[in-house]
Parts: sequence; C-alpha cells; structure tokens
Amino acid sequence: MSELTQDVSALKGVGEALSGKLGRLGVASIADLLFHLPLRYQDRTRVTPIGTLRAGHEAVVQGEVAACDVIKGRRRSLLVRLTDGSGILSLRFFHFSPAQQQQFQPGTRVHAFGEARAGATGLEIYHPEYRLIKAGEAVVDEHLTPLYPTTEGLNQARLRGLIDQAMRLLHEAPAALPDWIPTSLRERFQLPELHAALDYLHHPPPEADLEQLKAGTHPTQRRLALEELLAHQLSLRVVRQRIQADGAPPLPSGRSLQARFVSKLPFSLTGAQRRVLDEIGRDIERAVPMLRLVQGDVGSGKTVVAAMAALTAIAGGCQVAMMAPTELLAEQHYRTFKDWFEPLGIEVAWLAGKLKGKARLDTKAALADGRIQLVVGTHALFQADVHFQCLGLAIIDEQHRFGVHQRLALREKGEAAGLTPHQLVMTATPIPRTLAMSAYADLDVSVIDELPPGRTPVQTVAVPDERRPEVVARIERACAEGRQAYWVCTLIEESEALQCQAAEATHESLTEALPGLAIGLVHGRMKAGEKAEVMAAFKDGELDLLIATTVIEVGVDVPNASLMIIENPERLGLSQLHQLRGRVGRGATESFCVLLYHPPLSAHSRERLGVMRETTDGFRIAEKDLELRGPGEVLGTRQTGLAAMKIADLERDRDLLERVGPLAKALLEESPASSAPLIRRWLGEEAGRYGQV
Repeated sequence: MSELTQDVSALKGVGEALSGKLGRLGVASIADLLFHLPLRYQDRTRVTPIGTLRAGHEAVVQGEVAACDVIKGRRRSLLVRLTDGSGILSLRFFHFSPAQQQQFQPGTRVHAFGEARAGATGLEIYHPEYRLIKAGEAVVDEHLTPLYPTTEGLNQARLRGLIDQAMRLLHEAPAALPDWIPTSLRERFQLPELHAALDYLHHPPPEADLEQLKAGTHPTQRRLALEELLAHQLSLRVVRQRIQADGAPPLPSGRSLQARFVSKLPFSLTGAQRRVLDEIGRDIERAVPMLRLVQGDVGSGKTVVAAMAALTAIAGGCQVAMMAPTELLAEQHYRTFKDWFEPLGIEVAWLAGKLKGKARLDTKAALADGRIQLVVGTHALFQADVHFQCLGLAIIDEQHRFGVHQRLALREKGEAAGLTPHQLVMTATPIPRTLAMSAYADLDVSVIDELPPGRTPVQTVAVPDERRPEVVARIERACAEGRQAYWVCTLIEESEALQCQAAEATHESLTEALPGLAIGLVHGRMKAGEKAEVMAAFKDGELDLLIATTVIEVGVDVPNASLMIIENPERLGLSQLHQLRGRVGRGATESFCVLLYHPPLSAHSRERLGVMRETTDGFRIAEKDLELRGPGEVLGTRQTGLAAMKIADLERDRDLLERVGPLAKALLEESPASSAPLIRRWLGEEAGRYGQV
C-alpha cells in the first residue's frame, strides 16, 4: 500500500472527529485530498496600497496601527485604524478578546487580507485574516490562495494544511499516484501530465488566469475532467463487454409474422421507424447480445417498433420480456400487446408485484415451460424466482428510470438456455446528445426523428391560477363539442400521499363546478385494477375529464383528448412537462395545453414555461432542461454515478465528450491494464456495484 492510498487519518493532526468531517466531503484516503479541488482562488500575492482600495474588492494590505478602540454602538466592536501613508483603513472585529485588543498597540505593523466595504469610518474590512509583521517586512504569498469546498467545523486554513501535507507526500513519492494515461496518449490528445495539473490547481502561480479557473475551463482542470469522464466511459464499456461476453440467440427476420401484424395496423410505418427497425434487425441477426437505445419524441411510434422487434424474436422460437417503470404503464403496454398479438396466436401475459397467489404461480410456470411468448411487467420480471425457457429479447421502456446494473441483471435470465437476451431500451424522454454519449456509452443509439402523419402540433399557453374559472369554462366547451380533457395535479413535495390528496380535492371541486360532465380520477395510491378501469373508461369515451397525478406521464394514448391542464407547472422539469403535454395532440383535432401557474414566477420558472410555449421539439426541450437543471435531474437519480461527478460537469464539458470516446478506444488498445485502476480512482465503490473491476 502506498502512502497516498492510506486512510486520511494517517496524516498528522487527523483524529476520529476530523476524519468524520473529511468523510462528509467524500475524502477517505490521502489521495482523495489531492482530487479535492478548489472552488475558487484569492490573490494574496501582492500588497495593495490602502489609498487605491475600492469597496467590494478583496486585497492584501500592510500598514501601521494608528489607533485601536472598543466602539460601544448597537453592536460592540473592536476598531483598528491602519495606515500605510497612502490612506487609512479600519479593521473591525465584532468577536474579540482582551488579548487580541492588546496586540494592536499603536505603531504595530499588520498584514491583513479581506474584502473592503463602505462602513461608518470609510472603507472597512470585517474580521480580516491577519498577522503581525516586523518593520520593513513585506509578506505575500507565492501563489494564489485556494478556497475549497468545506463542511461545518473544518475551516479553510485547516483544509489547506492537510492538502499541503498530501502534496508534499506526492512530491516525495511521485510513483504513488500513477498517471494512468500514458505519455504517448497525453501527447496525442494534448493533455497536461497529472502531477503537474494537480500542482497547478492547488498552487496556481500569481499570473494564472483567475476567470478561466473560476469558469472551470483551465487546461489543467479540463485534464482532470477528461480523466473522470474517461473513467465513466470505460466503466460503461466494461458493462458492454461483460454483457456481450456471452452468446445471444441469432434471430433471423420474422418477416412473415411482421407482415401479418403490419397488415392489420390502421396506419403505415414512417421512414424513421423502418430505418430503426433495419438497425435492430442487423443487431439481432448476430450471435452477440444487441444493446440498443431507441430514442423517440412523444408520439413517434416506439411501441410499434418494439412490437416488430418482439415478433422477430417470437418467430425465432424465443420469448420476449417487456419491462416498464410503473404498473400503470406496464398494464397499458400489456393491453396494447394483447390486442395486437393474440389475433396472431401469440400468448401474452402480465407480471407485476401486485399479481399474487395462484395467478402469479401459473404465470411463472407458463414462462418457465415456454407457453408464454411475451410477458409484460414491472421490475418484478427481474426477481430471482422468475425463470424463462428461452428469453431472446428484453425490452426496457423509459430506461432513465432504471440503473445500469439492472441491464446486467438480465444476463441471468438467459442462463437456462446458456445465452444472454438481446436488449432493446426505449425512452420517450429525448436524451441530449451530450448525455447520451456519457450516460449510455454501453448502448448503440437509434433515433425515431419523424412523427406519424396526421399529428397536430399542440398549442401551449401559460395562464395564472386567478384565471382558473376561465380554464374550467374552456373544459366545459371542449367536452360539449365531444372532446376530452386531462387535468394534472402536481405538488412540490415528494409525498405521494399529498399528491393524491391534491388530486382528490381537485376532483371534488371540478365535479361540483362541472355537474354535466363525467369525471374520473387516477392517482398512485389506487389499486392497479382500479386505475386500469378508469383509464379504459376514459379511452372508451365514457369519461369527459380525467383528473390525475403525474402517473399519466407516459404511455396513455387517447386520440380524442385535445385539452390538457397542468396545475403548478413551475414545479416540474421541462422534460416531464413535455411528456405530459404529449398525452394530447395524438389525433387530428387541434389540441391545447394550459400551464396553470401560481404567480409570482421566478425568472428561472418564466424561462422554462417560455420554452414550453415556443417549441414542441422534444430534443430542443431536453437540451434546455439539461442547461437549466443539470444532468443528475435530467437522467434521474437512479442513473447511478452520473449525478455525482467530482470534477467534470456534463454541461460545461460537453465538448470534451467528443474526445472521450476516441481516447477510451485508444487506451483500451494501447494500455488496457490502465482501465481498471482509472475506474477505481474515479468511481470507487460504484465500480464494484457494476462488478466492473
């Protein structure tokens, strides 16, 4: 074990209490301190004459004490008057001791640092950092002073001292922290050497570009960000290699079965759907597991693509499992596939947590002996007691709700036949290209970028909630004309119970306000059967208005619904708003989405609602969502690891992602042994979760 890999408690002055505080910062080993980078820097490398000081500026000053007094105003304070011949400055202390007061005898020379501000005596510095110096002595730092992310009970001076200890150990034993990117690749990709980058960032020279460092765009910062992105990319490539190390059933085209299916559809496939089906077809003909992500905007027809892929697997004698993140969505998929496939003689089943007793046992037995060809369900499909005779294809809907490790779990489901199933991952939440390159590096990506003909763009308006009576009247008019409407209730609290209460209260008030309408209610606490019953009634036109929580975000297809009200839209992310809006505009009728907000709106909320009014392009909305909310929120916290990057920022460093793929490929070819230690350095315990190293 090298000194740098030792626990941080091995450093001088680090006991149990300090070790705990460092742990809150993600610092466990001495090496972790080296990668704990400054948030910003202060320039203490030059002395500023007091006469040139300006309010709001941080500066080092040196001068002689002219006077020192205790001021007994509204707040008792110690006021030290300092002069250097060019002007007079006050140092003010609200917390001080008699001993401290004794230090500031007239004529004593003081070196101080802080932010000058306008005060009762002119320019003042409150609670400066200071030390007493000898006459003629000019004390300045040799490099910029770093300010680090810290935690309660751990001040900057203490943290700087610990990092300086770690840096000294690195200088004494450089080999203890290897640069896993070899010299040949560093030169080819024009990257600074690791130790030099760390040296620079912890001790920047006086001439360093402070603005560049503050923006996180200095070449040394980008070197470390690139290495972190590289580690994530390598970890996902390892996932891909592990999955593809096993064989998969080669599935030649099931064209005759597909043709029978397509002949019964009331529409033609779009060019984009056909292109993506060709890409899937080429993948699943091979004896290597397909790993493909299909992205498509709301209403682009991903479910039909999934159905065609499923038919190829079934024609090849294999079973298909389709997994959705919620029981409501899974049940809707089940009903759709049942309607489509049973006329073709294909047995379709449903499996979710709420399926109990004999029904569950019968379904599991039919899966194990191959009688069921397609099963639709939730993550219950991955449970250890669910077995397949020959699982050839797994379709995962709304991938951003699941983590990478769940894709790995699918390997086990093919063990009975000694094969790994092909994987088709679908999302109706377009992932910005930047994120796709990083979050889905283990997947090939297809995009359905064409909407079926006949879809009408949804017009979106933002209305303050004091105009609620007008909105209610608008629903009444739309329903009187034979159309249907949604009313979506949202709450900022994560509590499902509160969301359900809000939906129930809204249902009561609207039932009273609209006595002539048939109004339904759907929320997360209802039983699956109850929800399905209400959804079926709405789809069949028996209900005019559906009150719902965000459980209807994806998968609901009612072409006659042409009006959606989203209450408190300022509480949702752009992509979620776009998903909800996608429940209308699915037919030929002109459709509207009303964003019923609660004023006053913050500038941030105004900007988001403005984007919703301006565009219905899911990819543009996803890019804006990334810009406003950051990658962790856009992907969902379950997309393990990405929300917790230490140095890299997927929005700021998006241009680096273009270099990460080629660098990962070159590293695996030229220095494959570097991959595992790089992953360990940046992902730590996360690497173990995927079984990557």
